[in-house]
Order: sequence, then structure tokens, then C-alpha cells
Amino acid sequence: MLILLPPSEGKAALGDGPALDLPRLSFPALTPSRQRVLDVLVALCEGPAAREVLGLSPGQAGEIGKNLLLRTAPTLAAADLYTGVLYDNLHLASLSPEAAARASESLLIFSGLWGLLRIGDRVPPYRLSMGVRLPPLGGLGAFWRRSVTPLLDAEPGLVVDLRSGTYATAWQPGGRAVAVRVLKEGKVVSHMAKATRGVIARSLLEGDVDPQSPEELTKVLDHLGHSVTLCPPPRGRQSWILNVTV
Repeated sequence: MLILLPPSEGKAALGDGPALDLPRLSFPALTPSRQRVLDVLVALCEGPAAREVLGLSPGQAGEIGKNLLLRTAPTLAAADLYTGVLYDNLHLASLSPEAAARASESLLIFSGLWGLLRIGDRVPPYRLSMGVRLPPLGGLGAFWRRSVTPLLDAEPGLVVDLRSGTYATAWQPGGRAVAVRVLKEGKVVSHMAKATRGVIARSLLEGDVDPQSPEELTKVLDHLGHSVTLCPPPRGRQSWILNVTV
């Protein structure tokens, strides 16, 4: 089972480990693409257009300085880097040893800068959304899709997709995937959605489960105490939809 996560805008301020070593990250086949995005991002941040291209407010101008130091800044594990609502509710640091081992194998974090990360990968704090159009690379979702798709298409197992729409553009796993949608009073909600997705991921990791089909995933989550209903793919080879009611 693969559990796909977005990153979070909120990140730890500082690392405490060695500088970035791109070839040591998971999925080393992505190294050339990572190097390309890194080089382009740093060059952008050396000029006046960075704040506009990256979509930063005046109060976020300090994020540009972080990007300028990406090659030499201290790193930290991705498990410790992301601090947003989803990760607060996933709470990786408090997983049981068995669940932490499953997390290291099952969790995949999509990133505008690194493409894919596992939770043990060490990277420095950075700022780059998958929604950015980074000259001359263009939209990062389309850029990463070319490199990520052959790698993840070769990965076996059910895919539990907890990504936001922006990050979902980087890989479309099709009919073997279940995209999680959060409902309240019968309506799709964005408020609480990140928290609920973090709780779902934690339940699957702590539950010591390995569902092999969308139907089995639905039964597992129901057994774990979640209110869920499964909907077939809306069209063709798209992902199944799992509605979680809160």
C-alpha cells in the first residue's frame, strides 16, 4: 500500500544535519530532475522576480533567502520538516515502532522541489509549491509528471491518495487508487479536510493493515471507526472516491 501525501506550507525553520546530498534521496532516478529544479529555483531567487513567481506576500520575502541557501543549509528528515495540519494529526513522532517502519515504506510526499520524498529523506527548509510555473520549466505538476509516472507506475499495491488537487497533477494513479474526500452534512469541505486526512493516514499505519482493493480499504477504515462510503471512478480509469464523513 502506498499513501500519497502533499507537503505543507508550514515547515520547521532550521535543520541540524549535513548539507543536501541529492543522490542519497529516495528515488535516485529523479536526481537529474531535482538538480534542474534546484538550479532554476536558486537562480530565480537571485533576481527581482522571485516573490512574484513564487506567489509570496511582502511578509514572506524571507522565504527567498532560504531558497538561496538550499545547497549548503543544514537538513532534517522530511518527517520533521513538515508542520502543517495534516502532519500535526498524523503525528509521525508518536507512531509505534511497527507503525513507523510501515510509514517509512508506505508514505510518499509529493514536492514541487524534490518530486518525491520518503519520510527519512533529509532536505533543508524551502519554499516552492507544485502550483508554481517556474521559468523556463513551466508548471511543476507537468514537469514532475514526466519523471515520476514511470517510477510510481512500477510500484505495486493499492494507492491511498491524500493529496490536494495541486499535487495530484504530478501523478495520476488511475483505477488502483482511492482518493479521499471529506464530507460534513453531505457537502465536501476543505475545513477539517487536512486534519481528517492526517487521521486516516495514522489509522492505516497504526492499524497494521494492508488492504489490496478499494473495497477492502473501505472495510478496514470502517472497522477502525471511520464513517466511510466508497464511490466508483467517475469516468474511465480515474481513481475511486472514498467519502469520509466528519
